[in-house]
Amino acid sequence: MTPDPPEPTHTPRATDRPGDTSPFALGLLLRRAHRHAAAVMAGALRPLGIELRHFAVLIVLADRGPTPQRDLAEATGSDKAGIMRVVDDLEHKGLAVRKAVPGNRRVREVEITSLGLDLFDAAHLAAKPLAEGLVADLRPGESEQLTELLTRFTHPSVSEA
Repeated sequence: MTPDPPEPTHTPRATDRPGDTSPFALGLLLRRAHRHAAAVMAGALRPLGIELRHFAVLIVLADRGPTPQRDLAEATGSDKAGIMRVVDDLEHKGLAVRKAVPGNRRVREVEITSLGLDLFDAAHLAAKPLAEGLVADLRPGESEQLTELLTRFTHPSVSEA
């Protein structure tokens, strides 16, 4: 007597289509949303001569002030080599400078320049209509709801405070 074949499983398979109920559905939707939003925001930055990777560093520098280069890698989710290239680009464009840290010759802090702050502000102005376009198909209040949900999802400890 041969054993019965195993019962077929009814686990939903990922499709990356609307209505996907697989365990991967949320991740796939977030990935698709990120690609769409990143492409739109890249369009705002392109005329300013920078890319999203540059802007990610400028965000950290504008928020934190002078920041050790290794901390920029962690803050932006990049690796050391990638951050080095981005900071090289920003320095070449006059948007940031590396400075020695007193008492520690091995550590360099990166600081946004006044030109970098001007570009940072210009990027926000350029992005505003594009960001509004990203959520144009949402109903009133849904943009704020989406932002609140994504904030709780990505920063759970902040939402508990």
